[in-house]
Amino acid sequence: MHIARTGLGLAAATSAAALAVTALGTAAPAAVPHTLAVPAVAGHTLVHGVSSPLSSEQCQAKWHINCYNPLQYRTAYDLNALYKKGVTGKGRTIVIVDSYGSPTVQHDLDVYSRQFGLPSTKVQVVKWGNVPVFDPKNEDMTGWAGESTLDVEMAHAVAPAAKIVLVETAVSETEGTTGLPEMMDAEKHLIDHGVGDVISQSFGATENTFPGFDKGDFSSIKKLRYAFKDADKKHVTVLAASGDGGATDLQLDGKTYYKKRVNSWPSSDPLVTSIGGTQLHLDDKGERVKPDSVYNDYGSGGGGQSHVFTRPAFQNGVKKVVGARRGTPDVSMAAAVNGGAWIYSSYDPTAVGWDVTGGTSEATPLFAGIVALADQVAGHRVGNIQQALYRLYAHHAGRNGVVDVNDGTDNSYQGVTGYKAVNGYDLATGVGTVDALRFVPALAKASRHG
Repeated sequence: MHIARTGLGLAAATSAAALAVTALGTAAPAAVPHTLAVPAVAGHTLVHGVSSPLSSEQCQAKWHINCYNPLQYRTAYDLNALYKKGVTGKGRTIVIVDSYGSPTVQHDLDVYSRQFGLPSTKVQVVKWGNVPVFDPKNEDMTGWAGESTLDVEMAHAVAPAAKIVLVETAVSETEGTTGLPEMMDAEKHLIDHGVGDVISQSFGATENTFPGFDKGDFSSIKKLRYAFKDADKKHVTVLAASGDGGATDLQLDGKTYYKKRVNSWPSSDPLVTSIGGTQLHLDDKGERVKPDSVYNDYGSGGGGQSHVFTRPAFQNGVKKVVGARRGTPDVSMAAAVNGGAWIYSSYDPTAVGWDVTGGTSEATPLFAGIVALADQVAGHRVGNIQQALYRLYAHHAGRNGVVDVNDGTDNSYQGVTGYKAVNGYDLATGVGTVDALRFVPALAKASRHG
């Protein structure tokens, strides 16, 4: 069985050993970046098992990377003024779907929240299928546990009063269709039972790896869309990470990258909002020292044209960029490893402590938190946000909290030329990123007009 690739990409550029840090804070010599067939988070966790989080200045001095905590994110995304107004995600529910989950997710969220003075929340764990007993020596399981931890803590960082439901599936998601039917079944079940306002998916598989793709038969993907169609009807927002392979992505072996531009599903699905990645440049207070740029360091934000889906109507306004195809991402949040997020975990008894982690698996739950805030302001689910998002971008983007990312860098990766971040929509960061103070109420208002 192929090892799972989550929204971060499968160890997209480096292994944890490349810049591992012990609890004593001693950095190992940097290794040449390489791919590893291990779950994604393991490959994007450059600082591992530290006894307590450090400031960005300390991280720069010790490891030559920036590392950010949720208080910095709150300033960077202009969230504090919303919190003062009582907009915290209260009454809304974020559903997170991961294979296997983590046995310590509640404890770890409690420690994380306590560290930064945040109120904690109860994580409702839903086991879908016969989920195997967690084995901390199983790299696949620990990789997904790291993913689950990241997803929960990032969603909570943005929407601290939102309920969180973590769905643990019994089959590891891999390239191709393996594991995806279980995830879609779980999502549809929750949607049908009214559980969840926004679904965060930090996983994906390259479109080209699905059965029949090479023959132009896309039925194996299209048969998996039932949960998204259900979500669309019931006004549940569905998000997916755009991946960490830039304009390319992994082949079926989970190790080798395509030498051409490809895209991944479910990020490429028109019923899903694709979340790309940026690199934040913040001081210790969370203030920007320069504008956001494209995420492209130990991985690169996924983006490009789908080979399965044609251009949806909501992208007609950017047809000069996407052409006749569905383009990704739609919008972007923090994902760079140099500028990664502090998370706390204890599922691995040999590495209990604080890690610095990045990737679009970070960006997606961050944006799920933004959606939960908009749901609260609207007083109802904002649902499929695609039309609203592109309308907000097209008309007074700045006033609506849509912030362009146009630094001119790109999402090239593994020798495959990517797309530059330029003025307006692009296939590196989508419409850009958000200023939550303006974006949240604008999205809430726009959703009322369908």
